[in-house]
Amino acid sequence: MKTRPTEIDVKNALLEILADEGKYETSLNHAVSYCEAGLKLLGVELQTQCLYVLNNIAGWRHPKAKIVREILKGYCNLK
Repeated sequence: MKTRPTEIDVKNALLEILADEGKYETSLNHAVSYCEAGLKLLGVELQTQCLYVLNNIAGWRHPKAKIVREILKGYCNLK
């Protein structure tokens, strides 16, 4: 059984998205502001922000994209 990702895991995942901003993908334009806001949030507010981020990284292609999505989905209790 996998454990639920922690807030630290989520914030590291958000930082991974932000690190890729502007380098390769234009598909992150909308996700960037959600990631930046998410870094300042905790608990339920962070969980809600993760849903916005997930919606806006659907087209993101990156070597760590699958892991980042799994972390965000795990934190939101999505499958």
